[in-house]
Amino acid sequence: MSPELKPARLPWPVLAYLVAVLLPVRYSIGPLQMTGLRTFLLFAIIPLLVQLFRQKNHPARPIDFLLLTFAAWITIALSQSSPGQAVEAAGSLSLELLGGYLIARVYIQSQEQFQALIKTLFWAILCILPLAIFEARFGEPLLISLIKAVPAISSVDIVDIAPRLGLERVQAVFAHPIHFGLFASTLVALSLFGLPDSSLAFRILAATAGVISSFLALSSGAFLSIILQLFLIGWALSFGTARRSWMTLALICLSAYVLIDIASNRSPIRVFFSYATFSAHNAYWRGIIFEWGMVNVWQNPVFGLGLKEWVRPAFMHSGSMDNFWLVVAVRYGLPGFALLAAAYLFGMARIACAKLPSHLEGYRIGWLICFTGLTFTLCTVHVWTSVFSFVFFLFGAGFWMLKDQSEEAQPETVPRFLPYSRFSELA
Repeated sequence: MSPELKPARLPWPVLAYLVAVLLPVRYSIGPLQMTGLRTFLLFAIIPLLVQLFRQKNHPARPIDFLLLTFAAWITIALSQSSPGQAVEAAGSLSLELLGGYLIARVYIQSQEQFQALIKTLFWAILCILPLAIFEARFGEPLLISLIKAVPAISSVDIVDIAPRLGLERVQAVFAHPIHFGLFASTLVALSLFGLPDSSLAFRILAATAGVISSFLALSSGAFLSIILQLFLIGWALSFGTARRSWMTLALICLSAYVLIDIASNRSPIRVFFSYATFSAHNAYWRGIIFEWGMVNVWQNPVFGLGLKEWVRPAFMHSGSMDNFWLVVAVRYGLPGFALLAAAYLFGMARIACAKLPSHLEGYRIGWLICFTGLTFTLCTVHVWTSVFSFVFFLFGAGFWMLKDQSEEAQPETVPRFLPYSRFSELA
């Protein structure tokens, strides 16, 4: 068994942050468009930065500086490409990115708090689920409509999208159904691997709530994360969680990529899009978006396009670009993309390679599987405002595993998560 943990409550700043993410309140101050989340982070960002650099047991790391440099770079890039909008756009993006990341980086400091976070996300999704079921049937996001009825404040726009599979697409409390689906999808691997002190039935219930909620968004991009997580969970249960097992899987995936590139008359990117969408039309469209997005990247490689319209064929009336990583490269240039991608990949690599006690292995596997799913999903969707912030909040929430574990209590018996056992991770 894993060491006995004392029940922990989430620090109040983390709870306040999650409430701000899930409460879609908007208002205006002159020309500035504000949200409840931006308001909270505006007051929190300076204390968070001070605490980051004052921590002795969990000091600032290269990943922190990469994200800070990215925030500085987007200010520079936007001042060159979209000077009239640079202050508001760079300020809001930096607040949402750094604020979400630092809240978790500073306040999620232990496995007890990490478990408390996962349970809080489960209860939040469980509370939202009845509203989501109602919206799937009748097309009315109740909480958004209620907030819009309150004087002096507003909320996110209610999207008008064609139904799928006979159901309305659910946005629940977010700006787009894709965002709700992505938010709910993060619960799957985290709940199965990150709650070792909970019963198997509770963990399966939490994961099921995430799957059902994500499905109600009827977004192929968001559900791709679910499919990948379930596949990786199945791989872990079948072949164990030792590094050799994951290296074997990586080699299989690399070989498959090369084989598709050689044997198919389509690029591997187009093949990926064809299986990551609900329809052939969407796959074709996303392939065109990627190709023309890269044209814009190479035309504006340093500072990017900023907030200008991107160049595309005349028949592409919509300016939507369903690829988060591509949007970053197009808007902020290759330096901006390199900084953010380096922080993201370096963070995942650091946690993957960290020397951890055996009783922490499950947390690592759950977090890595979650972010592997998110990484591919972000290739097929774009995220902004609250969900954009939440992704990097969850990113920072795993960094407690990089703390010095030498003083942590070691398990006295066989750990619950055994890398060489097929079924012990969920037993």
